[in-house]
Amino acid sequence: REVYFNGGFISYDISEFDPLYFGIPPKEANYMDPQHRLFLENSWKALIDAGIDPKSVSGSNTGVFCGITNNEYLQLMLNELSEEEFNPYITSGNCLNFSAGRVSYILGLNGPSLAIDTACSSSLVAVHTAVQSLRTNKCGMAIAGGVSLMLSPQTFLLLKNGNMLSAEGRCKTFDESADGYARGEGCGAVILKRLSDAIAAGDRIYATIKNTAVQHDGKKSGLTVPISSSQKVLLKEAISEINIEAKNITYSEAHGTGTLLGDPVELEALHAVYGQGRSVGQPLYISSIKSNFGHLESAAGIASLIKVALSIYHKKIPPHFS
Repeated sequence: REVYFNGGFISYDISEFDPLYFGIPPKEANYMDPQHRLFLENSWKALIDAGIDPKSVSGSNTGVFCGITNNEYLQLMLNELSEEEFNPYITSGNCLNFSAGRVSYILGLNGPSLAIDTACSSSLVAVHTAVQSLRTNKCGMAIAGGVSLMLSPQTFLLLKNGNMLSAEGRCKTFDESADGYARGEGCGAVILKRLSDAIAAGDRIYATIKNTAVQHDGKKSGLTVPISSSQKVLLKEAISEINIEAKNITYSEAHGTGTLLGDPVELEALHAVYGQGRSVGQPLYISSIKSNFGHLESAAGIASLIKVALSIYHKKIPPHFS
């Protein structure tokens, strides 16, 4: 019996990769999780986009922080290969820590190099960790982001049987017809520097990060159930150390997966913290990139961050679809 699932799949062939460009033997590249390849490629592109020659950062105190959770390529390979075909490239090509470690190795970077798995927040926690490393002078520059690919139908079946996926295959964020989320895949990376360093170097600057905050909800009614009170605390913490009043925040990029449980909780928290004291002509715009191309899971946060940075840079907010 055939079962079909909708999703926001990358449109090009993810098997396409130029290993020799990065000095990787083709045989080794065959065993590399395509997620690792994508993060390497996007880290390289992010440096170029910032106006930095990737070959110029060798020996620098640059950190690499990659949000990544899935390990489906390894499972698929182990099901196909015989024991005689097992080799060390399988380990270095698929363990999650090599997603960041290979970038540091290829570019010759001496800063922290971490793969971070905190589920759907992985890439944002990677950015948070990078920001903290910059603030404490653990690194002078950071590559931060995340990646997620959908390579196995089993994961779809697990999520479907857990009543997490939308029957229509859409993230109908903040819609009364919301019935779950649609999976998406992608990869993103940003280059982070202390603002004074970026200005001095003449780098292209899209936006500035004033503060970051991370927490866990703790004990609650269910492991995956969100709590409005915890979200309110986190929102307040995020702005507590910067000179911005909550009522003056004009835009919020929401998690907004399109679930009847999570979306109302998030909106209630945003209203409670950012909605108070606003005048009639002082709106708070709220959107979620998941309504455009699905929930990228471990890469969802970096997709949202890039959206916000580009919105600020171009002074336009992309339309929200549901």
